[in-house]
Amino acid sequence: MNKQRVAVIGCGLWGRNIVRNFYNLEVLDTVCDLDEENLKKVVSQYENVKTTNDFNSIISNPNITAVAVVTPSHTHFKFVKMALEAGKNVYVEKPISTSAKEAQTLKEIAEAKGLILMVGHLLLYHPAVNRLKMLIDDGELGDIVYAQSDRLNVNYFKNDRSVMWDLAPHDVSMMSYVIGQEPQQVISAIGCSSERNEIMDITHLGIQFENGVIGHITDSWITPMKHVRLLVRGTKKTAILDDTLQENKLQVFENNRAGSTTDIKIDYLEIEPLKLECQHFIACCESGREARSDGENGFNVVKILEEAEKIMLSENKLKSLDERNFALSRLKQ
Repeated sequence: MNKQRVAVIGCGLWGRNIVRNFYNLEVLDTVCDLDEENLKKVVSQYENVKTTNDFNSIISNPNITAVAVVTPSHTHFKFVKMALEAGKNVYVEKPISTSAKEAQTLKEIAEAKGLILMVGHLLLYHPAVNRLKMLIDDGELGDIVYAQSDRLNVNYFKNDRSVMWDLAPHDVSMMSYVIGQEPQQVISAIGCSSERNEIMDITHLGIQFENGVIGHITDSWITPMKHVRLLVRGTKKTAILDDTLQENKLQVFENNRAGSTTDIKIDYLEIEPLKLECQHFIACCESGREARSDGENGFNVVKILEEAEKIMLSENKLKSLDERNFALSRLKQ
């Protein structure tokens, strides 16, 4: 079994966590970033790790077997495509791309070349999320009828084109994973900007899954108090996973006894999800098996978000036209 050598592209706020985990797994070879200060930090913290600001030197290096792309989402397609075409296995932060057509292209390249393409849908590797999935698969909640995910926080950088592209990949992938159903269509999508510009920092999505399950997703960049909660309602019981809690993140309630927890012991190992995710990527590279969050998974998420964005932009356009027509009618009075 050949030992993997990984290069990380992008060493910003989140990229540093990726670098740390691959280094601890003893597979980190090189870190690539345009910011020299970021590279200096890598050199000072990680012994024998090489640094560069030239991506081409990464993909042309035969010793590097895998590339982790942790750059702004609008650059993902370009970097991932180049790495795959160079024969590298690829881990890419969510979303895989901001276009379903591009996501499909990346998936097809990876499949044609027999390479691993894994998307950073982190919550698919969260121990509490996987414990919840086990409960659902075992029928503890009954038939699933509804799911709701709220991911609210403050983000001062707003470097994606909307909060939906930043946070909703987590919600859609997690919801689909735990209930074991693929998203079928967007039934509602609303977004707005608190700063009244083109970047939506609050979004609300309604999604229909297979077998008629409805999911609602709310994401925010402007909520002062962090709120990260998943609710899954079954015909027998309802589960709530609150990721802001230090302990007892996952609770299950009887539907007919409001406010009383069941006697189910919901235990799981507290392991950093990112560590598990990075371990999974390396294991897939070494074994050749498909990743849990593979290219198909990435494509399905982007397809839904792209559909939702079209609805949001259409609604906002109609709203702007209505406001303009109202103003014109007032002027004519």
